[in-house]
Amino acid sequence: VAGCCAKTTTAPLDRVKILLQAHNHHYKHLGVFSTLCAVPKKEGYLGLYKGNGAMMIRIFPYGAIQFMAFDQYKKVIKKQLGISGHVHRLMAGSMAGITAVICTYPLDMVRVRLAFQVKGEHKYMGIIHAFKMIYTKEGGFSGFYRGLMPTVVGMAPYAGFSFFTFGTLKSIGLAQAPNLLGRPSLDNPDVLVLKTHVNLLCGGIAGAIAQTISYPLDVTRRRMQLGAVLPDSEKCLTMVQTLKYVYQQHGIRRGLYRGLSLNYIRCIPSQAVAFTTYELMKQFLHLN
Repeated sequence: VAGCCAKTTTAPLDRVKILLQAHNHHYKHLGVFSTLCAVPKKEGYLGLYKGNGAMMIRIFPYGAIQFMAFDQYKKVIKKQLGISGHVHRLMAGSMAGITAVICTYPLDMVRVRLAFQVKGEHKYMGIIHAFKMIYTKEGGFSGFYRGLMPTVVGMAPYAGFSFFTFGTLKSIGLAQAPNLLGRPSLDNPDVLVLKTHVNLLCGGIAGAIAQTISYPLDVTRRRMQLGAVLPDSEKCLTMVQTLKYVYQQHGIRRGLYRGLSLNYIRCIPSQAVAFTTYELMKQFLHLN
């Protein structure tokens, strides 16, 4: 539920990010805000939500696996390895992110292909058609895992620092200023939780830090996922090749970090909503 709420909140920004990252020829000359205005004119307002159906199908198991795995890995690392403090949050977050990504990667691949399409140039008619086309035209199951390596490499710092920053800010906040920042949990008055606006702020900071560290690998992943759809796909077959190609063709700011400003606008509210909804759902389901 936390994952679905977060992604639906920022779905239009996600679509624009994919169009900009992979230099879609309809929008490549535009910036972030001009693309946000151009998409509804060209494809209607629902164009901003293209690929969101596939995103919801993916994010429900992804969010569930990630949050559940984080709690489980944290316990295992603490009990089995004897590692505690802030380091076990970083390790558990990285492992949880990687686990969730590997389990749901084919759905992410299909979602990106659908989101990259522009009205009037549809190669895929829907989620099932996209699955069939990728399977038959791009080498069976291996076609669904194109770009997995940069995703896994990027997910480790992204999810790691995301959970690490949020958990650290939460524990410091509740320890240093429990009356100012905290309140008793709705389901268990003995447990202190952060106030909603503080939760949103901590989630936003966590998202911003994590995104900055892992963004070039996110660009690499998108390029590799789009593969056959892009004219220069033969130059983006491996992670290193793709990083080199994007850097040589477009440089750092317009290549490896293209769309980062949008990602801050997208990721900060997304992470804020995700962590806040997760904390509220834990109280609603009496998990504290």
